[in-house]
Amino acid sequence: MIYKLEKPDLSKIDSLKTLETLFNNKEDISIYLNKTFSPYIYWDEIKYKKIPNYISSEEFWFLVKFIRGSVFGTNRKDSIVKSEDGKYFSWIDLPYAEEFLHQMDLSAGGTLLGFDKDFTENDKYQFISRGIMEEAIASSQLEGANTTRKVAKQFLQEGRKPKNKSEHMILNGYLTMQAIEENYKNKKLDKDILFELHAMITKNTILKDEVGRYRTDEEDIVVANQEDIIYYKPPNMKFVEEETERLIAFANDDLGEVFIHPIIKAVMIHFWIGYLHPFIDGNGRLARLLFYWYLLRKNYWAFAYLPISLMIKKSPIQYAMAYVCSEQDDLDLTYFVDYNLRKIGLAMKNFEEYVRNQAKINREMNKQSKTKYDLNDRQIRLLQRYHKNKDESTTLKVHKNINKISKMTAIKDLKKLVELGFLAYKKQGRNIYYYATDKVVEIFK
Repeated sequence: MIYKLEKPDLSKIDSLKTLETLFNNKEDISIYLNKTFSPYIYWDEIKYKKIPNYISSEEFWFLVKFIRGSVFGTNRKDSIVKSEDGKYFSWIDLPYAEEFLHQMDLSAGGTLLGFDKDFTENDKYQFISRGIMEEAIASSQLEGANTTRKVAKQFLQEGRKPKNKSEHMILNGYLTMQAIEENYKNKKLDKDILFELHAMITKNTILKDEVGRYRTDEEDIVVANQEDIIYYKPPNMKFVEEETERLIAFANDDLGEVFIHPIIKAVMIHFWIGYLHPFIDGNGRLARLLFYWYLLRKNYWAFAYLPISLMIKKSPIQYAMAYVCSEQDDLDLTYFVDYNLRKIGLAMKNFEEYVRNQAKINREMNKQSKTKYDLNDRQIRLLQRYHKNKDESTTLKVHKNINKISKMTAIKDLKKLVELGFLAYKKQGRNIYYYATDKVVEIFK
């Protein structure tokens, strides 16, 4: 069964009378209209909203569409994204977007919350590693990877080989995110790179003959849920191949289009890949990767620290419906733009709180750990992690991998912490696991 948005019957509405009602009660009705922009909601939610008792829900929806510019075409901008029937997706400037994007310019592309003065380069590397790891895990879980965050982090930190498809997905995402941050952000996109990135994220998760090529029309790919309700059937491949060339030019800023804020443009690239769905599998992960690629290429460096998918994972149904509403409600891309801007805002807020807490912990711990115990930054970070997660453990291999240090250096780090009484250890099989003792709490006093 193909899913279709419920649409109200507006054919019986007297448009002139309804608009007259708006203009005669503008101050009153505007209060209710303003609440439909953030979040940018569809009829299925609006029909249950409290509205003035002198208009019907259908009349109110007509006014919403009028204000959004969907009725008479005002206040609306055409995007470069074309639908299969030859029409273009469009969007409007959301009331909050200008201020939000300005703040993102100052933080994600500028100076982030005392980031420079409170942290060393090694700290910043750890933040990037954390962000990439969280993004890889959450993005893979959105596409069906069946594992917990804790198990996934442990597996990545240990550097062991993946045991199943879910772990392959997560490792692929992690390595590809690293490659984008270290290398691909400096390259223009082309078809070869698109195929390279797709091959990287699908390695060992799809058949070999499905890698390095587009899907075919005969493969009949659809987006469906577990009840086999089809939410989306991608366009035919002739259209997809033509539009992918335009997407690549758009991503490289080669189409000569009017200025679009880089964050909005990155969201559009994200949507466009999802809409075209050019591959058999991995389209969602690729779409989110290209979002990062574009923003890192545009020097929005803080996005390397922001696991957006972690925020999306908290509302996956809303994420899916942002696609559906954009496609089925007059090609209104604003649904998808609004959803992603709000998730970016949450990710930034989450990261700033994390940075704030880490800065406070750093200052408190550094007083004793460096002067009294002569600990190095790696040892301090490990104790910080234990203080927040008392039940966690580490191994020599994990400590070595996280800090990119030699085996001998890792041995010295852990041995000293054991000698000082901060760590105890227990042998399980071939591995020795290091646990925090109650003495870790003392370092905060």
